[in-house]
Amino acid sequence: MTREVVSTSDAPAAIGPYSQAIKASGSFYFMSGQIPLRADGTLVDGDVRAQATQVVANMKAVLEAAGLDFSNIVKTTIFLSSMDHFVTVNEVYGAAVGDMPPARSTVAVAGLPRGVDVEIEATAVF
Repeated sequence: MTREVVSTSDAPAAIGPYSQAIKASGSFYFMSGQIPLRADGTLVDGDVRAQATQVVANMKAVLEAAGLDFSNIVKTTIFLSSMDHFVTVNEVYGAAVGDMPPARSTVAVAGLPRGVDVEIEATAVF
């Protein structure tokens, strides 16, 4: 198996010991959790809708860096600071993934990096 680090300046750089994504032989592509940071590393201001919109934009950029798009995603995990955000995040996420959404888990967690309300990670195939 080979592994290739995928990185783009159109999404925030990793802020810890992880990659934006890994492209692995065997046709798998693993995207690290995306939070509502802009590519320059600043947090998006606003409510959970604004945060989810930035997360989806980051996901799109990281997918495009490997020549992929949302149709390549087969599984996502959404992490929320509260299940009260479920409906709003679901609307933003649903618009991005389209008519054939991937398998998904959504969980509420005690905390997320930098105190954000939403993080989404994904596995795709190419």
